Amino acid sequence: MIVYFSRAGENFIDGVSKKTPIGNTEILARKIVNRLNCPLIQLREMKRYPESYDETVKRAECEKKAARRVDYQKIELDRLKIDTLFLGYPNWWASYPRIIATFLEDFDTDGLIIYPFCTHEGSAFGSSLNELKNQCPNADIRSGLPVRGSRVERADVAIENWLIAYK
Repeated sequence: MIVYFSRAGENFIDGVSKKTPIGNTEILARKIVNRLNCPLIQLREMKRYPESYDETVKRAECEKKAARRVDYQKIELDRLKIDTLFLGYPNWWASYPRIIATFLEDFDTDGLIIYPFCTHEGSAFGSSLNELKNQCPNADIRSGLPVRGSRVERADVAIENWLIAYK
């Protein structure tokens, strides 16, 4: 199963602000699901992030500093049928967005195998892998895939190489 969060709208790509109709992490998640042929679930925040990149960054910073829960639309997952989770997110403030943290608080990750993947513009995973291990101490966190958002359309070889470890 793939669970991910992505944000479309104004993004900072290659040092320039650009509007994107689909978020980079969603593009990456769809590329992965095409190879794995498994369920794909997008986390959708209850209070949408602003269209503006700068406003989103400010909000994300406040959420992180306050360790705030970010409510998301209810999703149906049968944990008993899931042993492996591909978890995707953009790198915000050197980690995963608080919507991912909230999801992980709500979802039983004990004994789960987690393959993280993220999009970024130069900071790769930041500290998110350590934070993921701390938040999910009884999960088996496997090798992850960081992809620059500006290169996500050309990430097919990187995805194939990463998935070799899974298969």
